[in-house]
Amino acid sequence: MRDRVAVFVVFALNGLALGSWASRTPALAAQVHASPGVFGLALLGASVGMFAAASVAGRIIERAGARVVVAGSTASAAGSMVLVGFAPTVPLLAGALLLIGASVGMLDVAMNVAAVAVERRIGRAIMPEFHAGFSFGALAGSLAAGLAAGHGWSPGRHLTVAAVVAVAVLLPVLRAVPGSRPEHSEKPEPGRAPIRRPVLWLLAGVALCSAIAEGASSDWSALLMTVERGVGQGAAALAFAGFQLVMALTRLAGTYAQRRFGPTRCLAAGSVLAAVGLLAAAAIPVAAVGYAGFALAGAGLAASFPMALSLAGDAGKRGGGEREIGFVSAVAYTGFLAGPPIVGGIAQVSDYGVAFGFVALVAALILPAALGARRARRREDAAAGVR
Repeated sequence: MRDRVAVFVVFALNGLALGSWASRTPALAAQVHASPGVFGLALLGASVGMFAAASVAGRIIERAGARVVVAGSTASAAGSMVLVGFAPTVPLLAGALLLIGASVGMLDVAMNVAAVAVERRIGRAIMPEFHAGFSFGALAGSLAAGLAAGHGWSPGRHLTVAAVVAVAVLLPVLRAVPGSRPEHSEKPEPGRAPIRRPVLWLLAGVALCSAIAEGASSDWSALLMTVERGVGQGAAALAFAGFQLVMALTRLAGTYAQRRFGPTRCLAAGSVLAAVGLLAAAAIPVAAVGYAGFALAGAGLAASFPMALSLAGDAGKRGGGEREIGFVSAVAYTGFLAGPPIVGGIAQVSDYGVAFGFVALVAALILPAALGARRARRREDAAAGVR
């Protein structure tokens, strides 16, 4: 039970880091005097860091264990948050975001590997509950960001406090985080590299679309509300807060929904909800509809990323799942890599409403990817003689 609570806390700390700096994007953009297009390129730094870290995280975790990687990456993320808060220019902001992206990317894979270890220990899928912890952490971070902005705190002062809190919370629970990869009942199956498995590519597609939609809501929702809907910075942070609150509550029910309806139906229904919510926020020029649209998108996207990673870990059940989770995460992070400049570029040549219309289309693509992943897994099982 202690490992389950510890992993939940680690997920929450990862969310806290994201919610803290992502909700201050209007202040950060003003601090470095960046237009939407240029700011989107700065945000690309975080995406590059996440992708690079996720690409090698599986191998590092196989050797060092999840606990060591969690400790190191959390400390690195905390330090990087301070650098982001005090960055005075676009290049320095991009560099700081590169560091925080690499830290969070490594932490993301490590905490999901630890979560799979807990799932295997208790014998059932509970990944959405852990990701609810991430959402609650992001909610806390975004609410604190709104409070800090409302009281005139600079990003540097605010993010320094958030970094200290993150490290202080991690220390008491670190020893309960699973220290190594799960015990393997069999040797890893030869010739089953993740890149050669269609099911993992399709699960990566689910996670990719989810990452683009979730990342857009994180990075750009506050700017949509301030620029297009005319609300203040403090009120704009509530859009992301509502998105994360509904996502967290939906994830708490995700374990029951997955057992009751199956992961594919949950993913399909979520895809439709997310697309409708994002389209409403993009197309209807009313602030209240924007808040409601992001909340609906939070409900729709709640299951996508955790279920994709849980299914990837299950697909790697002959081993520890490190490589499979790392592969799906790395592909998904190309969404964070491509998403910010694409959304920023669309907003630059048109407006944020059109940009979020594009994001709604991306969310709708989760549906065919989830259906394809189910078919591909059935073909794999049939070829292996698994009933």
